Amino acid sequence: MAVSMRVWEEPVLNRKFGPRWLITGHPEIGHLRQRWFNSFVKEQESRQRLEIGTVKRTIGSKATHIGCFRDESKEKALKGAVLYDFRKMTVSQCQDSCAERGYLYAGLEYGAECYCGNRVTSTNARQEDCNMECKGEKHTVCGGVNRLSVYKVEDLRPSNKRYRNVLYRGCFKIPRNLTATFPVYSIQSNMTVAKCTEFCTKKEFPLVVIRRTECYCGFATTHFTLHDMVNDQLCGKLSSDTTTEFLGGENYCVIYQTPVQDTRCTDRKFLPTKTKVMVALSSFPGAGNTWARHLIEHATGFYTGSYYFDGTLYNKGFKGEKDYWKSGRTICIKTHESGKREIETFNAAILLVRNPYKALMAEFNRKRAGHLGYASERHWKSKEWPEFVNTYASWWASHTLDWLKYCNRVLVVHYEDMKRNLLPQLKRMVEFLNITVSEDRLLCVETQKDGNFKRSGLRQKDFDPFTPEMKSVINSYIEMMDEALKMKNLTRLPKEYLPR
Repeated sequence: MAVSMRVWEEPVLNRKFGPRWLITGHPEIGHLRQRWFNSFVKEQESRQRLEIGTVKRTIGSKATHIGCFRDESKEKALKGAVLYDFRKMTVSQCQDSCAERGYLYAGLEYGAECYCGNRVTSTNARQEDCNMECKGEKHTVCGGVNRLSVYKVEDLRPSNKRYRNVLYRGCFKIPRNLTATFPVYSIQSNMTVAKCTEFCTKKEFPLVVIRRTECYCGFATTHFTLHDMVNDQLCGKLSSDTTTEFLGGENYCVIYQTPVQDTRCTDRKFLPTKTKVMVALSSFPGAGNTWARHLIEHATGFYTGSYYFDGTLYNKGFKGEKDYWKSGRTICIKTHESGKREIETFNAAILLVRNPYKALMAEFNRKRAGHLGYASERHWKSKEWPEFVNTYASWWASHTLDWLKYCNRVLVVHYEDMKRNLLPQLKRMVEFLNITVSEDRLLCVETQKDGNFKRSGLRQKDFDPFTPEMKSVINSYIEMMDEALKMKNLTRLPKEYLPR
């Protein structure tokens, strides 16, 4: 009880005058609200100053312009990968991104959306219809409203390995009817992974299926889920001086994932009818909220909103980031808020919980190096790390305890359960949001679960930055949280959380 009192009754420091909604009891929440407000003001000012000149229809990059094409139907004109950058999109950026994924064409729309593909499936439009300026390159055309500026992708330099992003997914038992499951196929006596990958990539399929001399292309479906992997030795092996490749066996096949994006779950939109049920996607910072938003958006087909405004997330395709959080147009709303008044503005919540040791490190990385980077060794060894833990460890506990106490309907989802076995957790969240989707769409999400917000680059070295004193305090919060979940008859903390 003494610990609980310390968590919930921390003094409010440095409270400033301002609009009531900007004032909060936690300095980090106040920073998030203030950052949103400043971004909003700057955007309004820039709109007033903006004077767009005549948009040139010639570009300075090496891309070859093919023409302006219609993109009005539900079926996209280019059906490969989809990328967004609402701040710095350029023709070269889109072309390079498509080239890295092995595509022949790059198309730009709305000044900021990039589509890749190997075939253009729509008809030509008037060149004047492609009249929107690229967000990252003045006086350069990046499509228009439902219009796609299409460019021929330049061949990669000889030093670059084509299809270098192909991933080995494992060895699997072949489905009962192989050709019905994977109807597009090719047979060659000297089959290799490279040949099959090139074939399936050109056909715009995300999965390569190889059984000896047979190459099949397809998607993960209920008939073939990629859940029942077997020992690699059952698939045999082809060895040479330069490569070692699995090529399947009589009753087994090997699966590789191509750079092609599975587009069965990439379409997203705002809710067609405004909802009166406000559902929060609530978490402590560093608990995987952005990842969960990516999963929910692609699983449901609807944008998520945010209590704040993060320009980085908006620029990368989270269009609901700029939408007013009470608009009723988004499927759920990201928030790190806690406290009775803020929580009771929502009708329900998906409460995302992560191991505090991992969450604290993730949030420290974000604060020091952004969404995709890592804090340096200097940061970890500075005095700011213990100060950070001292402030944020109690917030990790109080955040969840407040939502359990004040929210009427809560679905607790553990980050670690999502990492271990995503599909059941996806189903729980989709059902909680009262959305009906096909199993194939959920399998599509599962095959590209990381999205664009997985930390990349050199990983930080494995080390333990937590002192015994820090662990003692954090472990007391873990025990308190586990007991609170037990009392509510909710999913308790995974075993790896428990005091070490």
